[in-house]
Amino acid sequence: MLWSMIKVLFFVALVGLLTWAANYWMDVGSEVRIIGFGRELNLSPLMVVTASLIMLATVWLVFRAAALLVAVIKFLNGDDTALSRYFDRNRERRGFEALAEGMMAVASGEGRLAMAKAAKAEKYLNRPDLTNLIVAQAAEISNDRRKAEDTYKRLLTDDRTRFVGVRGILKQKLSDGDTDTALQLAEKAFALKPKHEEVQDTLLQLQAQNENWTGARETLGAKLRYGALPRDVHKRRDAVLALSQAMEGDDAAARDHAIEANKLSPDLVPAAVKAAEALVTKGQERPATRVIKTAWEATPHPDLAAAFAAIHPDETPDDRISRFQTLTKLRPDHPETRMLLAELYIAAEDFPAARKALGDLYETDPTQRSLTIMAAVERGEGSDDTVVRAWLTKALTAPRDAQWVCENCGNVHGTWAPVCAACDSFDTLDWKRPSEGDPATSGSAQMLPLIVGSMPADPPEPAPFEDEVTLDATVEEVLQK
Repeated sequence: MLWSMIKVLFFVALVGLLTWAANYWMDVGSEVRIIGFGRELNLSPLMVVTASLIMLATVWLVFRAAALLVAVIKFLNGDDTALSRYFDRNRERRGFEALAEGMMAVASGEGRLAMAKAAKAEKYLNRPDLTNLIVAQAAEISNDRRKAEDTYKRLLTDDRTRFVGVRGILKQKLSDGDTDTALQLAEKAFALKPKHEEVQDTLLQLQAQNENWTGARETLGAKLRYGALPRDVHKRRDAVLALSQAMEGDDAAARDHAIEANKLSPDLVPAAVKAAEALVTKGQERPATRVIKTAWEATPHPDLAAAFAAIHPDETPDDRISRFQTLTKLRPDHPETRMLLAELYIAAEDFPAARKALGDLYETDPTQRSLTIMAAVERGEGSDDTVVRAWLTKALTAPRDAQWVCENCGNVHGTWAPVCAACDSFDTLDWKRPSEGDPATSGSAQMLPLIVGSMPADPPEPAPFEDEVTLDATVEEVLQK
């Protein structure tokens, strides 16, 4: 506010001073005499000032006209001038308008229109680093794969767009199923932009599919280093990769990888099993027991019971029941614990104890395995074959027990694997019950290779089946065991 007042006062004072000076000069009344070329001119001070101003304006106009003439000559000669810059700005404006319209067309899914606008923008801008991006995306929208690939290849020639070109071709190779070439492109894209999360995930996926576990662990470390992965998730996936390395052989290095995997993720069942086997091979039975106990407390699993049994494979059934209390007392009410105890008692031919251990599991949570165990109990106690057959009939149609199921596609696996065999997803297998209709698997899901088994005291008559011959053959096969 004060500064504004000072400026106003200064302006008023200046105008007043100039007015006073003009009036004083006019009051003096003296004249200016100019003599030249045989002439004499007497001018008043006001006329001298006016003539001076007219002369200055004339000189300025002459210089401006000369400058304009020089600019026109330079323009015609192709040199950079204000006139050429004016036309350049006009072309640039029209080019960016076409580029914006092309981007809108891409967003709207109008591929052909987007390519036309990109061509117009290229005509005005001469910026292939911008227009080629629009052309590539528009070609993909229009399903013109050849043009898209050609455009991506042109992008490779410019350092500013090389990554975009590599990524575009990478996606095409992935859609074609050319994983070998895609892996090489993913490695190149990762070298260009190691912080790019999509490239990190793609490279990790391809390395896992190609069983390049060492490279996959390096990529996983980069994801952690650049903040693209939480530390707990990194430890879990690093454990999966270390376990994958351990599964490649049976030498000292493989055993070390198994132990490392278990340390990274103690609740990962396959890692615990492999680590226990490695420790038993080294003669370290107590550490192997601790490994299995830790994993069992987190997730009771048949493979853990099998690994625990393998620590002392030659023990008697009674000794095994006694030693297995180390596990069974950890999660006594878990269905896996109850079925494990029942199978151990069946192996010891203590069928009443097996029935007691199983409890009412065949009623509260009937599965193929619990009903089969009950059939074994009935047979061990001397029940008629029709009773055993009824239990087995129920088992054939009962819900399946937990198995390794891919969380991404739902595919059921007989054994754990780091990569899903159906959808190639990494670390997506979870131990759970498959949905109805998934095929049953054999092997690890059936616990210790004890006996068949189970059903309630007074089973109902089996329901009719469409394929009675197949059912009878299956039951007869089990009974013969």
